[in-house]
Amino acid sequence: MQINTNQFGDREMMDDALCSQKFITDGYNTYANECATPVLKTDFMNILNEEHQIQHEIFLEMQKRGWYQVEAADQNKITQAKQKYLAQQNG
Repeated sequence: MQINTNQFGDREMMDDALCSQKFITDGYNTYANECATPVLKTDFMNILNEEHQIQHEIFLEMQKRGWYQVEAADQNKITQAKQKYLAQQNG
């Protein structure tokens, strides 16, 4: 008899949940884009919003535990991106 020692810990379960939520939101986004009726689109948009909220809550919990670090964006790069976007819009 072989004992399975590859059990998921809390971090792995949270990472799996976050990846699953990203996959789910991708699907609902596609479905919302392809709805034929306004009522159906509203339903899918509501579900999509709920799934994004779940994803964000998982992300925040992982970040709080130090399992998902986000590097702050460089202000110069943000300014450059804004200027590039505005230049393209005014094109």
